[in-house]
Order: sequence, then C-alpha cells, then structure tokens
Amino acid sequence: MPLISTLIETFNNYLWGAPMILLLLGTHIYLTIRTGFIQRKTFTGIRFSVTRDPDSQGDISQFAALTTALASTIGTGNIIGVGTAIALGGPGAVLWCWLTGVFGIATKYSESLIAVKYRVKTKDGTMLGGAMYALERGLNMKWLGKIFAVLGALTAFGIGCGVQVNAISSIVNSSLAPVLSGASEKASGLLNTYPWIISLAVGLIVGAVTCLVIFGGVKSIARVCERLVPFMAFFYVVGCVAILIFNRAYLSETFSVIFRSAFTEVKSIAGGLVGTGIMMSARYGIARGLFSNESGMGSAPIVAAAAQTRNPVRQALVSATGTFWDTVVVCLMTGLVLVSSIIGNDAISVATLEGGELTSAAFSQIPYIGQPILIVGIITFAYSTILGWSYYGERCLEYLAGKGGLIPYRVAWILVLIIAPVIQLELVWSIADILNALMAIPNLIAVLLLSNVVVKETRHYLNHLDERDETPIPVIRD
Repeated sequence: MPLISTLIETFNNYLWGAPMILLLLGTHIYLTIRTGFIQRKTFTGIRFSVTRDPDSQGDISQFAALTTALASTIGTGNIIGVGTAIALGGPGAVLWCWLTGVFGIATKYSESLIAVKYRVKTKDGTMLGGAMYALERGLNMKWLGKIFAVLGALTAFGIGCGVQVNAISSIVNSSLAPVLSGASEKASGLLNTYPWIISLAVGLIVGAVTCLVIFGGVKSIARVCERLVPFMAFFYVVGCVAILIFNRAYLSETFSVIFRSAFTEVKSIAGGLVGTGIMMSARYGIARGLFSNESGMGSAPIVAAAAQTRNPVRQALVSATGTFWDTVVVCLMTGLVLVSSIIGNDAISVATLEGGELTSAAFSQIPYIGQPILIVGIITFAYSTILGWSYYGERCLEYLAGKGGLIPYRVAWILVLIIAPVIQLELVWSIADILNALMAIPNLIAVLLLSNVVVKETRHYLNHLDERDETPIPVIRD
C-alpha cells in the first residue's frame, strides 16, 4: 500500500504541475475576455435562478438544477479542502483558490451554455446533456465524448462518493468514539478490537439513506437538494461569520498574509503559518479551487441540461452563480476563518494539524456550538455532494451504455459508500485529484473549440433579452 500511495501521489503531483495550472487558469481568463467579463451578470443569474422560464422544456426547474449542482460543488472541498490547501500550499493558496473561482465563473457559464445548446431528449422526455453531447453534436468528436463519459463515471466514485463518505466517517468517528469509549469499558474494548466499526456503520447508514433517494431519479434528487442546500449553506456561513467576528482583531493581518504569501517567497509567517513559495501556493490553491467549484470539469453542465429553459444563455447565467456561491463566498469565508484563527491562536498550527484538523480547531473557538456547526456542515455538505454526483455519474454511464446500466451503477455506488469509510483518506484525495484533472481535459477542449458559439449565443441573447431560442431539441432513442 505505501508503494501504491507513493506512485499515485507522484503522478498526482506531475499531473497538477505547471501545464494543468496554466490550462485551467488560462481557460478561465481566456473565456472571461471572450465573454466580455460575463461575471458582471452574476446578479442577473441569481435573479433568474429564483424565477421560472415559463412554457419551457426540461425535467426540473432552473432553481432545482442550480441547487443540485451546488449540492455537488459545496462539499468537503469547501471545508477540508481549503484547510488542506493552506496546510500544503500556505495561506496564499486561499487567494489562488478565490481567483480560480472568480475567473472560473466564465468557464462554468461557457460549459453550461454548450451543454444546454447541444442537449438531447429521450423518447420518454428525459433531457440529457453535458460535454459528451457537446463534443459529439458540436464538434463531431464522439470518441472524445466517450472518453469524457468514462472519466466522468469514474470520477464520480472519487470526488462525489469516496471522499465525501470518508469525510462523514472521519467527523463522526472523532466526535463519537471518545464519547462511547468513556461511556463503558465494554464499548471501549469493542472499539479497540474493531476500530473500523463506526466507519462501517456510517457507510451502511449513508448507503441506505442514499439508496432511498437516487433510485427515484433526478426529480427525487432535486427535491432533496432544493431543501437541503439553502439550509446547509446558510447554517455554515453563519458559523463562519461568528468566528470572523470573534477574530476581528486579526482580519487586517489575515488579508495581508494571504496576499503576501500568494506572490512572494515568504518563509515564515506569524501565528504558526509558513510560506511555501508561489508555485506550491498556486498548485494547491487552484487544485482545491477546481475540486471545490468544479469550473472546467464539465460536471455541473450535466444537470444544467435537465433544467426547464428554452435559451442556453439564461441557464448558463444561472449555473455560473454556482461558482460564485461556492468559491467566491463559501471557500473565501473558510479561508479567512482558518488563517485568522491560526494567526490569533497559538494552539492552531499547520505544523501539528492537518487540513481537516485545522478547520475543526478553528470552529472549536466558538463555545458550545462551534463543533456542532462544523459537524452538521461536513455531514450535510458531503451528503448533498453524494446525491449530486450520483446523477452526474449516471448520465455519463447512460451515454456509454444506455439506461440498462443505471441499476448496476446505483448498486455499485451504494457499495462504494459502504466500503470507502475504511480506506485511507489521503489516498482517496489523491485519486480524486487525478480524476478531476483527467476529466477536465476533454471538457476544456470542448469549451475552447466551441468558444465562438458561446460568444455568438451570448451576444445575441444580451442584445435581445425578450427573444427565446425556439430551436427544437432532437429526440434520441432510450
């Protein structure tokens, strides 16, 4: 296992070197310029997300599509991922993560636009779309669409399943094990003999609850996400605001440290922080930014294609707000919480604590309610991601094998949820990073080669806001 872990980590570091960073961030900046800084329409997208597009085709509302996408993106990357980025890349990683989100709005917009434009409809009325259909119908590159679909189906098991249930297991273990051990000698002996028993129980419970939802299809998933996402995001943000108020004396230094360490070779920083150099800071900040907001991966456009909308630009504007909420707001707040807590508390240090432990220590500053806020946040964030990515994986598999493969895929999904909690977390994160990068490549090819289509559609819509795209959606066989 150590040899396998070393090989995977080595390949992960190579894959996430300068070429991937330049490709990803370069695409974000390029599309920002080509779309005329579409980020300026973010609040228009927010308004569209809570208003319906009447008499339009689709499986779920635009708001349901957004919350389902947010369910998959607002996950452990916002909590554990940011902490890991700071631990490995220094505080400057927070700025790179945030910049990835700001510029990534343009990429999320563009990939969602082509997903809706080239979507198809099955004979039973189900809408299907995503990078695989854009590659096939927009670029006549079905072979690359199949590669994307294979990577998407596999990636779902990492970023959307294994990592998330592992995070739930870790937080439950750290919270429950001490209580049970102190309750009785019998329970303590049982945990010492079978240290994996809580993790297995978590896997069984999460698997059972997930089974009840995903077998109901996209409408069942969307109903849960519509209710869960607003609650969990508000609950977590309130907790972050409370900590920032508590750490208000250190906020000025926090911003200074983040900016300085992002662009300079700072070797030692106050409060137990250390600088790692510009390249390491950018590497982990951008990697966690992608892991968190998924801009460029081509995942969120899969559910965007199911939205009830006639015009691809309108839904693209709605989908782009997902990156705004996920990274520009939630990840930034997590980063500020962690860095300010490290500066203001000598007991919180990257030298002794890992990513998830940093976040736990920061929230522990809030008496009584700090840890419950974190526990509820991680569990709800992770579980919602499990639901959202199960849909992405299914659509990728359906592109490859048709509806016949859906039931076996769902069964495999539940089995991974049961098994993943007992797997080494670091290995799961590394595999997820690798799959993220590989999945992003064919999607970015589609977005870049179809950028002229994105520009044309954007200009037409923004100049004719009252007009609708009445282009018929092609029907394919089930």
